[in-house]
Amino acid sequence: MVRFTTQNFDPFLRSSIGFDNLFTQIADVNSTKTQNYPPYNIIKKSDENYVIELAVSGFSINDLMIELKENILKVTGEKDEMDRDYIHKGIGARSFERKFTLAADLVVQDAEIIDGILVINLELIIPDHKKARTIDIGQPKKSKKKQFLTE
Repeated sequence: MVRFTTQNFDPFLRSSIGFDNLFTQIADVNSTKTQNYPPYNIIKKSDENYVIELAVSGFSINDLMIELKENILKVTGEKDEMDRDYIHKGIGARSFERKFTLAADLVVQDAEIIDGILVINLELIIPDHKKARTIDIGQPKKSKKKQFLTE
């Protein structure tokens, strides 16, 4: 297994400006423990629309929390286990925390539970100042000659 560090991205770092955090995040992904619960899907519906689906059967809306902080979308589930006398317990309802790193321009539109699946809709909204534009090439500005005050 190859361990990624920011040194692996040296050729890119030499010719890229402002991406240091991205390369650090990529290197950190490899060192983070992966969690398999709950299972999830990430769907690209179009170039601007994405959906995250998490299997949360057994959890109610009150058991779930979605938080967005500094481009980290965190979904937590905490099931309030009542004291029950189970004869058989086969439905898992353990607590979980799942994090997703979102692009800076990705906006969480809404979330809902459909048939035991938590559906989080995301939209990529690119601000006008980040959209492609053409730059006019102008003539060199004429320098103003200094004038001395005379009496």
